[in-house]
Amino acid sequence: MSLRRFWNQIQSRLAPVPEIDAGLWLSAIQAYPFLQALPLADQAKLRALAALFLQRKQFHGAHGLVVTDAMAVQIAAQACLPLLHWGTPREALTWYDDFVGIVVHPGEAVARRESVDEAGVVHYYDEVLLGEAMEGGPVMLSWQAVDDSRHSMAEGTSVVIHEFAHKIDMRNGAADGCPPLPPGFMGSASTRAARALWHAAWEPAYEKFREQVIIAERFGGAQPWLDSYGATAPPEFFAVACEAYFVNRAQFAQEFPTLAPQLAAFFEPGRKG
Repeated sequence: MSLRRFWNQIQSRLAPVPEIDAGLWLSAIQAYPFLQALPLADQAKLRALAALFLQRKQFHGAHGLVVTDAMAVQIAAQACLPLLHWGTPREALTWYDDFVGIVVHPGEAVARRESVDEAGVVHYYDEVLLGEAMEGGPVMLSWQAVDDSRHSMAEGTSVVIHEFAHKIDMRNGAADGCPPLPPGFMGSASTRAARALWHAAWEPAYEKFREQVIIAERFGGAQPWLDSYGATAPPEFFAVACEAYFVNRAQFAQEFPTLAPQLAAFFEPGRKG
């Protein structure tokens, strides 16, 4: 490592955390009841975390969209919420150090996909997206979807938290619905034991939820509260669960009593009970 690079790293660690204008910050969190409901101490921590996030990330508007400061702060606050209890802002943001760019579309985005069937035939199709997190790459968000989740906690949805939950999941490789678990997670003695503990709760919960969605969609059963998109794959179930956990924790704990303690242990290390 060169002396200049070493010195730059030292300066980065010692530099003061930037600040977000108080009026801009208050306007942002007041738009999202689950942010406004945070204790004042947590709001202050989140503000510092979001400020550093904004300093390090680059926002790009697609199709002529101008990403305003207000829009960027609203996205940053939600993106940083899962990191709130993971140390200092600089320590916590290492979870998002595999990318810089955040692309914001005015509405839905359409991605060209391809798949190969059992016969080896390649099929091309268009997929409509409200957001997408790419392993080692940028995050894409629909501003319409971000804006639609304002002022309500009832549905337990946040496309921002959803996509950044994928980023957290991807810290140990391709998203699989099990993020890197901390040492001693819920009393486990090893990484292997921690993952076994995680899967013992998440696999049956996913299968039960998937069955509920199938019954609702095919046979007219009651629609589950959690976003049915979570039934498409375990990584999506994890991301949907994370957004619901942060947006409406009480309802999530009622719907998924075996998963809420695991998310609490993961996102709030050291929490008791």
